[in-house]
Amino acid sequence: MNKLYVVGIGPGEYEQMTIKAANALKESDVIIGYTVYVDLVKEHFPGKEFMTTPMKKEVDRCVMAFEEAKKGKTVSMICSGDAGVYGMSGLMYEVGVSYPEVELSVIPGVTAATGGGAVLGAPLIHDFCLISLSDLLTPWEKIEGRLLGASKADFVICLYNPSSKKRCDYLAKACDLMMQYKSEDTVCGIVGNIGRDGEAFKVMTLKELRDTPVDMFTTVFIGNSQTKAINGKMVTPRGYRNV
Repeated sequence: MNKLYVVGIGPGEYEQMTIKAANALKESDVIIGYTVYVDLVKEHFPGKEFMTTPMKKEVDRCVMAFEEAKKGKTVSMICSGDAGVYGMSGLMYEVGVSYPEVELSVIPGVTAATGGGAVLGAPLIHDFCLISLSDLLTPWEKIEGRLLGASKADFVICLYNPSSKKRCDYLAKACDLMMQYKSEDTVCGIVGNIGRDGEAFKVMTLKELRDTPVDMFTTVFIGNSQTKAINGKMVTPRGYRNV
């Protein structure tokens, strides 16, 4: 059966790619992905055939991958972070219904929550949730409900896609919603360019976070009621002392 991998390449740095992901790319004849992601791996896999599509051409990219696999080639569709976390694996399975002769395998990777969490310290030690602030595929009303529900339940919240040119005020709106249930002194953190040149982080309060500029390369972490700052790092206790 023809082989097609969906590979999470992690935050972008080769050293943060899993061995299994690297092996899948080494095994592949063709590596397909969004242009930016392909550029991140090209130098490490010379001799491969690379194919790309721009943003908003995800379905075309999936079809391209299956069509190449149909030719008998081993193909890898790459995604940043983890392919199953705001990645391409779900769409690949949907498109794959039309290609029963192609075997699909998902290779996990380091997502921004865990990669950024390691940079910040230990923000995700207890229950947490991931919420994307992008309303491109999800109505803002639904995002708003998720922010309120997670805040009321005292989850640590990790925000993906916190801002863009068209959504420059979305993080401020999200913070206002979360402050209905979370203290303005809640410990928060941001990490930019995780695993890439220019990686940087900062720990702050939720009130300070509200007016902090971020972009699409920033991952935002909002603590729960027990999260604390320790030596400049963001730490959420697990509660071992109470066991």
